[in-house]
Amino acid sequence: MSEHVPAAVPVRRRGSRKVTALVALTLLAGLGLPTAYAAADTGRGAHQEKRDRQGEDVMRGLVDDLVRDGARPGALAATQERDGRTRTYAAGVGDLATRTPVPADGQIRIASNTKTFTSVVVLQLVGEGKIGLDEPVETYLPGLLRGDGVDGRRITVRQLLQHTSGLPEYTEAIAGDYADFQHRYMEPRDLIDMALKGKAAFQPGEQWGYSNTNYVVAGLIVQKVTGRPLGEEITQRVVRRIGLQHTYFPQAGEMRIREKHPKGYHADQPGGPLRDVSVSDPSSAWAAGAMVSTNRDLNRFFTALLDGKLLKPAQLDAMRTTVPATGDPSPGARYGLGLMSKPLSCGGVYWGHGGDIPGYETRGGVTEKGRAVNFAVTVLPSELSDLEQMEDAVDGALCR
Repeated sequence: MSEHVPAAVPVRRRGSRKVTALVALTLLAGLGLPTAYAAADTGRGAHQEKRDRQGEDVMRGLVDDLVRDGARPGALAATQERDGRTRTYAAGVGDLATRTPVPADGQIRIASNTKTFTSVVVLQLVGEGKIGLDEPVETYLPGLLRGDGVDGRRITVRQLLQHTSGLPEYTEAIAGDYADFQHRYMEPRDLIDMALKGKAAFQPGEQWGYSNTNYVVAGLIVQKVTGRPLGEEITQRVVRRIGLQHTYFPQAGEMRIREKHPKGYHADQPGGPLRDVSVSDPSSAWAAGAMVSTNRDLNRFFTALLDGKLLKPAQLDAMRTTVPATGDPSPGARYGLGLMSKPLSCGGVYWGHGGDIPGYETRGGVTEKGRAVNFAVTVLPSELSDLEQMEDAVDGALCR
């Protein structure tokens, strides 16, 4: 999606890696920023305790650096080790007016991380024999997709989840006009109608191209097959199944974040004044980006997913079967079925998604060895600061 619209995708980055320098700076600099930390004390051996302290120093530096010199109002992060130990970090201010601290592990709008939740539900239904990955959209939503170069008889469910359908991006109709959409409720069909005013980006299967429209269609397929609202299916099949305590799919018309949270901010023009957009109607993101969660819950979700606790082996394998994400700014990024892999500077990859929505940006994931991290900041980078620091923070945390 565009960098200024209310659904969440990875934003454009130059793609350089500066992790070594970043970690060195954060360990040496006395930043003087308001920072809150919560860390587990496990009473293990002196050597492990020293490593833990070093890891905490790295994380503190990374989080502090995200708000250095007012670069962003607030930043939050959480880590989870393979043995389940978790730590949370916060820096900056949660409210620019009152200067109150960022609440540790506060709720944030997780934007396009929602896509992974939606994909999990679709793939569970595939495992139950209720949806066919290579069935055309027409099988479930006859007549829905007809437009300039668009034909639902030629687009498969797999292509929706992998962004290889060529469907035009509905968020282009919202770009640059967020004030008009911030409090507007929109039905999923409204979003499809906006998309179909555009032309297909390419023919199905020809290439990869990120489009939030894909996941709106996927959400409609879930509702058609189950006869229940998408949010209810996500709640029953994912949130409650793995015990996520602070994660939810907003109800129709619900604009306020339910629990403690840092306020999210938006600049109508890059570099312009920031305004509070915490109270927003996320319906224009829906299955592509409407959910609310915390960094700790996101770590728990992606860890459970990669551990096979949400999908059968065949469906998890399908989800992890990737194609090059040639339009993504991260070098080497690949996209599966609602799940991305990105290379680490220390070797290997991590799996996750990330998301952007006015007011909040999130980045993070899980390594093959089970270490998880997630970062969130309270303004989109395209509106205030450079575009690659969040990716560098994830790399620095996972490679510490």
